[in-house]
Amino acid sequence: KARFSPGLNGHNSLMAMGGQNTTEKKSRLSAGLFGDDCEISHEQVYEFLKYAALGKHHNATQPSWCRIYHQRHLAKVVVIVLQEVSQLYFYRFYLQFKHLRRAFQHRFSLLPTSANFIASVCGEGISMKHQNSMQGSASASTGHIHKNVDLQKDPIIEKYGEEKHDLTSYILTLEEMRKYDYPLEGSPGCGNYVHTQCESPRTDSSPLFGLDCEMCLTEKGNEVTRVSLVDAEGRCIMDDLIKPETQILNYLTRYSGITRKILLPVKTKLPEIQDKLKKLLPRDAVLVGHSLNADLHALQMIHPSVIDTSLLFARHKGRRFKLKFLAKAVLGKEIQCENKVGHDPTEDAEAALELLQYFIDQGPRKVVELNLEMVLSAANLTESSQQKSALQLQQNGVQKQSIDIYHDSVSFLDYLNATGQKTLLLSRKELASSGLCQNSLSTLNKQVLKRAIQEVPLSSFSVIQFSLHSEHVAADLVAEVHEKMRIQLADMLTVYAGPFDKDFCLKSLRREFKKCGPIQSLTVLTETHQPHICIQYEVLEAAQLAMESLNGADVAGSCIKVQRPVTVMMLDCDVLIKELEMDIENEGVIYVAGVKKTLTETDLQEKFSHLKDLQALFWPRDLKSGKHRNYCFLKFQTSESALEALKDINRQGAEGSRLQSRKALTPSHLHRWICHMDHKDGKPIQLAHHILHVKKEQLSTSEQDLRKKLKKLDRSIKKLYRSLENNTLCVVLLPGDSS
Repeated sequence: KARFSPGLNGHNSLMAMGGQNTTEKKSRLSAGLFGDDCEISHEQVYEFLKYAALGKHHNATQPSWCRIYHQRHLAKVVVIVLQEVSQLYFYRFYLQFKHLRRAFQHRFSLLPTSANFIASVCGEGISMKHQNSMQGSASASTGHIHKNVDLQKDPIIEKYGEEKHDLTSYILTLEEMRKYDYPLEGSPGCGNYVHTQCESPRTDSSPLFGLDCEMCLTEKGNEVTRVSLVDAEGRCIMDDLIKPETQILNYLTRYSGITRKILLPVKTKLPEIQDKLKKLLPRDAVLVGHSLNADLHALQMIHPSVIDTSLLFARHKGRRFKLKFLAKAVLGKEIQCENKVGHDPTEDAEAALELLQYFIDQGPRKVVELNLEMVLSAANLTESSQQKSALQLQQNGVQKQSIDIYHDSVSFLDYLNATGQKTLLLSRKELASSGLCQNSLSTLNKQVLKRAIQEVPLSSFSVIQFSLHSEHVAADLVAEVHEKMRIQLADMLTVYAGPFDKDFCLKSLRREFKKCGPIQSLTVLTETHQPHICIQYEVLEAAQLAMESLNGADVAGSCIKVQRPVTVMMLDCDVLIKELEMDIENEGVIYVAGVKKTLTETDLQEKFSHLKDLQALFWPRDLKSGKHRNYCFLKFQTSESALEALKDINRQGAEGSRLQSRKALTPSHLHRWICHMDHKDGKPIQLAHHILHVKKEQLSTSEQDLRKKLKKLDRSIKKLYRSLENNTLCVVLLPGDSS
């Protein structure tokens, strides 16, 4: 079975797994997202489900964030939804989800949504007639804003206000350039970058230049092969081809327009292009581009004043509009046309410049009144409807000059119906209220399960939704579970160490314990006969490493004991640690402490390059400073390779190296979720022994009922999962309670 399940961020989650199959050409899933890449959007889930169900023959494209191999051999797609269940519940009652955490290999964070979760994943549309009227209102608006646009909540208005500004107001600050990974002096990996030397003060009359590059895939990764520079009047002052330093593996002609024949006579190297750009750009030049950071990294150049149109036309939750869409919706220009071979960087650079000029001339309010989100939705629905209608005409052999699509609701289900695939939608209530349910309702999860086992084999695409009772998602219970989770996390991150002599050196002790990982706080305890210290780490692996490596060790001239707090909730700690270590998502992943912060990412990769089957490296950064931490995670192709690497690193440690290693305990999506929970509430995870009350150590009756209910849901997933035939893709979504 190829298994894919969805996992965990904020209140939302997504987990996934690619498994085994008995067919000669098995379908399989490759979804090895790691580190900061573990967060995906609902659009990406939709993209994934659409391709899984339809394949490449019906205008569906391979998902951008994972890969489904041999999709045509997929027998069925089954989506299981645990309505109202969130990542909070999953980790608070982790041991209850025995099947879910052992069967599904990958988990991904889902960005929260205010929309109906199932409707948004399945792509539920709204009336095309209604959409078209809204699009017309948005594009024709002159003196008033469309009623669906909330000015005060729009990210553009939040940042720039409603009034017009001049050029310099839109130049990225140093903090923004650092946040969005622009090359800066002293930044990791930018040591050999060339500075444009454009350091004169910028004014509102400083010259603007549009910049865009095209890349080819080489042995080093993506390398620049064409660069275009356009001035503010739209004149192309540079359009040069570049010969990469290393062998080209893929010309990416569909996007770059570059072919072997075009690049064969080219002798120009990157340093020549860098010198040419330095000579062309005035000292106070402002560069404009769409996601310009990627172009500057490709050119290996540092420029202090940039305007990024992908950030200027801001969207909610950090999403970005594509340049092609903005050019069409704002400027009325068609770029990156399908009939052209590859993108034209001169055309793209000019479009970015014109977008900035429009923004300056019209002002933020006018841009917001365009209602670009609605225009994009309408455009997507129009395209979807046209594809669907053309498909239906082709199947029916009907030729018509015009098609009335204005009364259709275009959704992911419409795609499936148009291709003749039978769908099954089973739920207690939510799918019916969203207008998606095509089957009669069941009143109990037990009945939903029974019907699912009977009817899933007859359908090619199924959505099965199980629900909690309302009392299990009551605000007071969620708050109680949230506080218990915070307390448990704090206790697991905390260790006590001692006894020490009264004249011990606190600085040397901190240095010793910091070798295991970043310390959030260190407190000297004086209530005891001899001094002890309380250390709270930032990651669970660091606390566990301290327990394993320093307990019974001679530290600061004392043989010390290292232990965790003893509370009711911590009595299962050893069992929980063991289960986390055995979690299928942590298979092949190890934690490495003692990494020097002065290293660059390239240095670190070279340091571990000798390790066999190393697949990926995740080196977290501090959220405030943006600097790398003193630990990292290494992911290997097999658990055997991970074990060999762990032994190798610890052997180096025994020989004097700073590095220490152990098996990973927390997948990277959990790190992101903890940060999300931390920042959402505005209070860090404090030491639990200061706030824990005896009455809170006991499970309340409602929490006991919730635990039993979640265990039953896990068993329901197990029964349904075991009934699936080979080559079935199974997705489990935990949407949480935010929507």
